[in-house]
Amino acid sequence: LVICTRALRHSEFNPTTGIVTAAAGEPWSSLAWKAARYGLKGFEWTIGIPGTVGGAVVMNAGAHDSETADILLEATVLSPNGTATVMTPSDLGFRYRTSNLQGHDGIVTSATFQLSSGHDPAVVKTATAEDLKSRRTTQPYHLPNCGSVFRNPLPHSAAKLIQAAGLKGHQIGQAQISTLHANFIVNLGGAQAAEVLALIRHAQSVVYERNGIKLEPEVKMMGDFSE
Repeated sequence: LVICTRALRHSEFNPTTGIVTAAAGEPWSSLAWKAARYGLKGFEWTIGIPGTVGGAVVMNAGAHDSETADILLEATVLSPNGTATVMTPSDLGFRYRTSNLQGHDGIVTSATFQLSSGHDPAVVKTATAEDLKSRRTTQPYHLPNCGSVFRNPLPHSAAKLIQAAGLKGHQIGQAQISTLHANFIVNLGGAQAAEVLALIRHAQSVVYERNGIKLEPEVKMMGDFSE
């Protein structure tokens, strides 16, 4: 069963306290611009992330040395029996690109964040725009993709390992490891899920043979992807 939360679109901003509450279906990027208009700092790094608030909480989304855990106050999680539970960051057990909600039956319905208030909106907007510009010049925004494919095997960079293995631009069918950023797989037009999966496994195999490092997917696969 797949439940789509994109219709859960609502957000409230308190310019004085810096507290922001958003429904699970709110896109990260829209929150970043709204926060900037109120002079609230803390969401700039979320600009351009292809996801929603609910997904960001579940996977502890992050970028530019920042992550969801840094600003989350609490999240409301709905269980299959209809019980809503308010969970703190401690309850959620945040770790690098994961939380206790992964593999959990609950659904995030909303989240509350603490941002820094009292800043010049023009300055925050400029910082947000610069972050977006950086993403657009270093990541393949012009082609369909699902964002970063692999978690960084810290202290290493997944993109650098894949690039060093000579896989930038490697293509299977219509799926291609981006020539712009090696940790992105782009759809050149009509790519099949099987082609994307084959490319993921090929990158894992080559990097492991070359470096002895196993790349773990950051993307979630829906369906039967058994070996």
